[in-house]
Amino acid sequence: MERRDLHEQNRLSWNGVVGVHESHRGDLASFLRAGGSTLFPEELELLGDLEGRRLAHLQCNAGGDSLSLASRGAVVTGVDISDAAIRHARRLSRETRIPARFERADLYDWLEEAALDRSSFDAVFSSYGIVCWLSDLDAWARGIAAILEPGGRFVLVDFHPAADMFDERWNLTRAYPSGGERLLLEKGVGDYVAESGGGLTPAGFIEGEQAFENPHHGYLFRWGLGEVVTALARAGLRTAALQEYPYINGERPFAGMRELPGRRMVPPEEVPAVPLMYGVRAEKG
Repeated sequence: MERRDLHEQNRLSWNGVVGVHESHRGDLASFLRAGGSTLFPEELELLGDLEGRRLAHLQCNAGGDSLSLASRGAVVTGVDISDAAIRHARRLSRETRIPARFERADLYDWLEEAALDRSSFDAVFSSYGIVCWLSDLDAWARGIAAILEPGGRFVLVDFHPAADMFDERWNLTRAYPSGGERLLLEKGVGDYVAESGGGLTPAGFIEGEQAFENPHHGYLFRWGLGEVVTALARAGLRTAALQEYPYINGERPFAGMRELPGRRMVPPEEVPAVPLMYGVRAEKG
């Protein structure tokens, strides 16, 4: 069952950090206006051709990826629970002159309303730090299936649940995620953009705000990869691709990560390769 009360607390936590994240991103508007993109190859490979496609970008954050998708020809609607994120996204759209529609809503509310309005999309997309904010996988998957056109595709690229078993120093400290186990995020959403050391700022890294402490805690939900794929299948979506990657794009959540070309982060040499990220493409018949 969806937990709107916990979602609301997460909205506060995201509102507290969005401006801090944006303080590090360099001149993103000029970068995008000049044809730059915040997307990684994994997303683009799974999405395929976007020219003229109606695309819903769920949990879109502050809009950089949404506008990068629009630059590839998609007609984009971005949705996020954070008021601050949507304000930044709308402003970025104006500054870049890249058209996209941005809507502030609890994801579950938006999916319900879009289905009632008979809104439909050729593609639905979400990426990075997505599943951990979902309190009900089945309702999420059903909502996506309801707004997809026949033949449409849902693409998800996210951090692998196996990576959640390790602490920041690669010690195995937690069981494999399952069942949507609720986890209190006492310090709230952190400044992972600064911690990435430039991995998430293709327009250039700025020191920006320092020593950020989020005044709002949050809640995560721990789901396994099998539970994600099964929820999509129960909603009538056929898994056409499932990829696992031994690296993370952009972020550095663990100690000693090494950067490869393309802003791919891999474990230190003494740590065996483990799946750190995955991608799914699911299609509606």
